Amino acid sequence: MDGKEPKMSGRAQLGPTAGGTPALSPEARALYLEIVRAGGRVSSESRCHQPNTLTELLEIGLLMPDADERSDLVAVDPAQLSARLSGTWQRQALDLLSRAVSLPVELQELSQEFHAPEKSSGAIEYVQGKVLINQRIDQLMAAGVEEALALQPGGPRPPELLASMIERDLDALNSGTAMRTIYHASTRYHQPTRDYVARLAKAGGQFRTLDEPYTRLIVINRRAAVIPVADDMTLAAFIFEPVIANYLAEEVFEPSWNRALEFDGNRAVPQQVVSRLRQTIIDLLLAGINHRVIARRLGISERTLARHIAEMREDYNVESLFQLGYALARASEHS
Repeated sequence: MDGKEPKMSGRAQLGPTAGGTPALSPEARALYLEIVRAGGRVSSESRCHQPNTLTELLEIGLLMPDADERSDLVAVDPAQLSARLSGTWQRQALDLLSRAVSLPVELQELSQEFHAPEKSSGAIEYVQGKVLINQRIDQLMAAGVEEALALQPGGPRPPELLASMIERDLDALNSGTAMRTIYHASTRYHQPTRDYVARLAKAGGQFRTLDEPYTRLIVINRRAAVIPVADDMTLAAFIFEPVIANYLAEEVFEPSWNRALEFDGNRAVPQQVVSRLRQTIIDLLLAGINHRVIARRLGISERTLARHIAEMREDYNVESLFQLGYALARASEHS
């Protein structure tokens, strides 16, 4: 033999798959054993039999041309081949793993360019699915943000979502981003949200709560805005039009911010918050809106809504909602 390593291609280069596919087919394994038992040589006259299986054994390196008689094939020691292929495949695996880890970083600039507003076909980009929506928002935040405004209805945020956001938001605040967020008043009763707000407030974030219904809105640098398209928040429109983004900031966010009450994560709930929340409940009830819709709009559970109604009836010593609405209106006139 000439000592040269056999050329590997196809299946031999890839080796076993992650699912455990054998490196050799059953036919190739059986033929190799047959060749070894017959003296470890395949003559030129026999090479016309099972050519595909012989090719497989040649590719992986279990057969190679005889150094003296090139037309014949000789069997190679599987132990030596195993050590050589194992090392080769491990190096290939480490290379693939390294490339997989570095790929997102290498493609980040290309991704930002791909999603740049001026490169899109229009001023509005629709994104389907909550995961993709959040990823798109993360991309915009990662590009550098001077100001971020957010109206976040729906009550307390899921703890796992808050945990995934806090480091990103802290980094943004520490880099100079001015961040203002409005939540529903019900978030004041939610410990994970209070903890999140308290940490960000210390870093410069500003938070307020609003006890009236409002829709979701995110405005970034007053040049891009994100609004919901579907009621279940699974489809969002990303608007890359500074005139519209600034309009939404001035005419939607700022008036809501002015009506909202400051929130720094403190456990104590101001009486003004409770009073305004209950007045909103009464207004919605008198408008004929059912309990389930009111609870969803205010970001509270139906049980919490029922508790507020029961406590208001008891406080004002009334039986009906109309009596309660009248009592609250009289109380506000004399306050």
